[in-house]
Amino acid sequence: MHPQYVPVDGELLRRLYVDERLTAAEIAARIGCGPITILRRLRQFGIRARPRGPLYQSKTLNGFIRWSPNLAYAVGLIATDGNLSGDGRHLSLTSIDRDLLETLRTCLHLGAAIRPHRGGHGSRGLRVQWGDRYFYEWLVGIGLTPAKSLTLRPLAVPDSVFADFLRGCIDGDGSVVVYADWYHTDKNERYVYERLYVTLVSGSWRFLDWIRSTVHRLISLKGSISARRAEGKNPLWTSATPRASHSNYSAGSTTRRRFPVLRGSA
Repeated sequence: MHPQYVPVDGELLRRLYVDERLTAAEIAARIGCGPITILRRLRQFGIRARPRGPLYQSKTLNGFIRWSPNLAYAVGLIATDGNLSGDGRHLSLTSIDRDLLETLRTCLHLGAAIRPHRGGHGSRGLRVQWGDRYFYEWLVGIGLTPAKSLTLRPLAVPDSVFADFLRGCIDGDGSVVVYADWYHTDKNERYVYERLYVTLVSGSWRFLDWIRSTVHRLISLKGSISARRAEGKNPLWTSATPRASHSNYSAGSTTRRRFPVLRGSA
């Protein structure tokens, strides 16, 4: 007699395994299947299995990791402007804006110092760097990877904190422009609108397409994606499909109303 098939929902599995840090055996007991089934479903849904051994609490956030507006904002910063080292432990964020790094430290309860940093081509800035294998593995579990610029993909961010996550992305690699639109004043002098234009730049088309589709799903605001390829010092804007490894893609959206995901913006 064959054992009864037990369906395993991917979103539930990610929440139990990644967010609540339950083991495969604990999840199997809760769902009513075997641990081997859980391990197979982890591979099926692209959830990276944790290495064997005892779990320990994260130094980041002073303990257990749970989604919150502050955490989502910090994840947005790390996804766009941060770095996961290849050693499976260290994370960093580099910026010329000290306030941005102080905000990251506050959101994640970090004690790591902000230090001067020299990047490529002689550029200078500031960096906060810290080590936390538990938090590193949690970030990998929601979809981040080392050397992510061109491989970044949709992340497992709950809808309830997506606005905070997107604000972190915009602060990391985006821009916001507010301007008066006079284009239709020849039809009626009252047709003057204050518009807000938001742009987010990334080396990954998949990531931006996920951002765009999620914003549209949550608040019905449309956007577009265009490609630009640097040639010498002059960027060339094109509408080509993403295929070149040295392309950046920018997702832009404009609206006459205040953009809902920018909480607290003027």
